[in-house]
Amino acid sequence: MAVTSILHLAFTFGILGNIISTMVFLAPVPTFIRIFKKKSTEDFQSLPYLMALFSSMLWLYYAMLKKDTILLVTINSFGCLIETTYIAIYIVYATRESRVSTIKLLISMNMGLFSLILLLAHFLVSGSVRVKVLGWLCVALSVCVFAAPLNILKQVIRTKSVEFMPFTLSFFLTLSAVMWFAYGLLLKDLCVALPNILGFILGLLQMVLYGIYRNAQKVEEKKKLPALKSIVILSAVGGPGIYPVDAEPDVNGGAEEHDQTEESKEDEKSMEASQDKLQSNECAV
Repeated sequence: MAVTSILHLAFTFGILGNIISTMVFLAPVPTFIRIFKKKSTEDFQSLPYLMALFSSMLWLYYAMLKKDTILLVTINSFGCLIETTYIAIYIVYATRESRVSTIKLLISMNMGLFSLILLLAHFLVSGSVRVKVLGWLCVALSVCVFAAPLNILKQVIRTKSVEFMPFTLSFFLTLSAVMWFAYGLLLKDLCVALPNILGFILGLLQMVLYGIYRNAQKVEEKKKLPALKSIVILSAVGGPGIYPVDAEPDVNGGAEEHDQTEESKEDEKSMEASQDKLQSNECAV
């Protein structure tokens, strides 16, 4: 009876994890609507989507080797489908140089490296050992990808700006990590549970930084930094990656600031002219 209750609870957490992870997978949709309308990929990079696809493929293979992991199969199948769609759209509208580099990475990593892992896992190990090896490969990949946003968090602290770190997405990423951690813990699957501990910590850190710098004034250094587009991580089970955010600079704000600068310069000139005029009048007297 207790075992059945634990399985039901794990299934509930898995369902919630699937729902949240699906929302996170769909987060880049506005970015690709923008790409489609402008017929250009602009400064967006394809690497996050290639990494997310590779991770989903690896987790899908791991889930298919285990028993009673239908929820892992469904979410990572959806991840493979949606990431492939993103990459296809990117290739269509990318510049020739970006298109060639994306195709090379797709062939070498998503096809070549994954096929190598598939063959090695099939011929060198077998049974439960194969599942463990693949599971720890997934954990290693998740940890490597989770380390990438640390530079972005450093950038947020340095610039005191959360312009490129939306709170809603960070919240759902953290929530997703909690759900998958609970799912893995209840099923005693450390390969699912462990990476999401790190995901939860980093997601929580993002929300804390958002709370600290939400109303902070932007520093001058922010103007010198390149435009940030990628800021957040995905759930370990839902295909970890760094997803670009569809954020355009505030053109109107920049124009207003420029106008204010011009006005201040004109005021300074008029004041200097007035002072010169007064001095000349005094000399005349």
